[in-house]
Amino acid sequence: MDIGDLRRDYNSQTGLSRKEMNPDPIMQFDHWFAQARQTELKDPSAMSLATADRHGIVTIRTVLLKIYDQQGFVFFTNYESKKARQIAENPNVALLFPWLAQERQVKITGQAHRIPSSESLRYFLSRPRGSQLGAWVSAQSSIISSRSLLMSKLEEIRQRFAEGEISLPEFWGGYRVKPSTIEFWQGQPDRLHDRFQYTRSADDNWEINRLAP
Repeated sequence: MDIGDLRRDYNSQTGLSRKEMNPDPIMQFDHWFAQARQTELKDPSAMSLATADRHGIVTIRTVLLKIYDQQGFVFFTNYESKKARQIAENPNVALLFPWLAQERQVKITGQAHRIPSSESLRYFLSRPRGSQLGAWVSAQSSIISSRSLLMSKLEEIRQRFAEGEISLPEFWGGYRVKPSTIEFWQGQPDRLHDRFQYTRSADDNWEINRLAP
């Protein structure tokens, strides 16, 4: 199927200029994220996460950003999942926030490392009870014979924690991606998009450069 004519033009009236960019990329991200939340954009915290194993075989999936600060961007997962196994072999990852309804993207590269269990516990206790149970039930990325197997396991776990708080599984927790580059992309007419990339220096300062579209 030829879909070469499937396109739309970007008509942003704002654009990006160097003087508008915050010297701190986390503050710039915070500004854009706040704007994304103020619109009808669905799931602004959804981000594509690309990982690769020791052989360079790449996998990509969508995860949810749960924490961001000056230390980096945090997501949570099963430590026995495919993404976790790949990160253990190769900590270099990439993130993408595709806010295309706003004609924007944020692209991040860096290294992912496990966060302390105390931080994982703090977040785990804030989750809805159903999500806490789900973390116990799924051996993420493993092959299963049927959905009924999951539901049976769910009932088993529900009975196990029928009373009291649900404990943090030792095989579940967070990763923090410490960024080495953060790019802010704003769509513009005629594919002449505005792109600014922040690159972390050896002394943890940030250099800002405009990139060709």
